[in-house]
Amino acid sequence: MGIEVSTVGVTKSFGSQNIWQDVSLTLPTGEVSALLGPSGTGKSVFLKSLIGLLRPERGSIFIDGTDITTCSNKELYEIRKLFGVLFQDGALFGSMNLYDNTAFPLREHTKKSESEIKKIVMEKLELTGLLGAENKLPGEISGGMRKRAGLARALVLDPQIILVDEPDSGLDPVRTTYLAQLLIDINAQIDATILIVTHNINLARTVPDNIGMLFRRRLVMFGPREVLLTSEEPVVGQFLNGRMVGPIGMSEEKDEAQMAREQALADAGHYDSATEEIEGIIPQMKATPGMPVRQAVERRRRRVLDILHTLPPTAQEAIRESMNAEGATETFAR
Repeated sequence: MGIEVSTVGVTKSFGSQNIWQDVSLTLPTGEVSALLGPSGTGKSVFLKSLIGLLRPERGSIFIDGTDITTCSNKELYEIRKLFGVLFQDGALFGSMNLYDNTAFPLREHTKKSESEIKKIVMEKLELTGLLGAENKLPGEISGGMRKRAGLARALVLDPQIILVDEPDSGLDPVRTTYLAQLLIDINAQIDATILIVTHNINLARTVPDNIGMLFRRRLVMFGPREVLLTSEEPVVGQFLNGRMVGPIGMSEEKDEAQMAREQALADAGHYDSATEEIEGIIPQMKATPGMPVRQAVERRRRRVLDILHTLPPTAQEAIRESMNAEGATETFAR
């Protein structure tokens, strides 16, 4: 079972450069969340802050109730055992084969025998579709296989929190979808709390239970997928639809004059062929048939129903339609 992760008023800078400030959010226990934002908005910095690799200048980061910004190195070492982390490039040791790469955390952090280690390693390699490749070196396999090997290694200590940094980095759309499906299936099996850092629009729309977005050094929004996918917040709508029109520009943000020019072009139909508006709420990726029921879905739905009356009427209507459609699909599937 996953555990809760929350930040309160967290601010991070490098010298005089402010990366983000006053970020407060809670990753719900056992759910899949995604943190989005244009390139250069500090998404990976946020992820590294959650495991104590970077220390914020202000604010608190609570892992299962413990503030890691104030705990000792020994306490932080123990808390990090709760995490499994998949870095962008897999972060595999080039001189070790996949078996030894996957076994490394077990040998480093536990006193398990080699026979116990072998059982766990082969189980995780099978889970990630790598059985038969255990003797290969990272340089002998594809980028997608390296990602999956990195995920296998992240899972060997049975983490309660899984952090995934840009899972689509270096992968084609098909392999990105396979990796996303694997994360959903893992959540169904072990109910881990998962945070995916990404700027992949398709992944953001279809995978997470909760979505957050960083922009202009602040957290614009964070909440259940239904709320973000029906949001009237301009930057959220622009990002999730991949539009040119909106606050985000090539250099992150635009001035008022540029926004006005682009809006005029949009009103004249100039961008109609360049992008397609998403209507309603896209169905969420489901666990593979045969997997346990993903408990996160029902927990999220209950939260959404609790706040439904606070949302704009158009959002309420879209959310009700989405939930009715999903309920009908699930009834049919049974």
